[in-house]
Amino acid sequence: MTVQDLPAVNASLNGITTVFLLLGFYFIKRENKVAHRKCMIAALVTSILFLTCYLTYHFNVVAVTRFMKPQWFRPYYLALLLSHTVLAVVIVPMVITTFMHAFKGNFEKHKRIARWTWPLWIYVSFTGVLIYLLLYQIFPQH
Repeated sequence: MTVQDLPAVNASLNGITTVFLLLGFYFIKRENKVAHRKCMIAALVTSILFLTCYLTYHFNVVAVTRFMKPQWFRPYYLALLLSHTVLAVVIVPMVITTFMHAFKGNFEKHKRIARWTWPLWIYVSFTGVLIYLLLYQIFPQH
């Protein structure tokens, strides 16, 4: 594996995170707290692995991939990328706070912030996969 393979790895990690988040939601709605906890920890781990691979890629690849074609789709792609990027920055402290409340057993605060954290986190992880597909598979930019 080379650094050039990391975008596909990143998309895979985002996809796995999405699955864990969906399963975690499913389990908490059925009051299966043990399975919920395991899924959410797995989502956190895959997100940390994603961030590590993402930073590794961007610190080692000098060239920037820009979405240029098809031109008609570029504004949609850029809007998606902007929302994804802004929320990816916003979600980090939210995820940490949500996990810390759960870790400390403060489940009322955990639930209160998780209502905001989970939908943003699922959006960021899902759109990460979508951005990869658009940039490298559907409309390859090379």
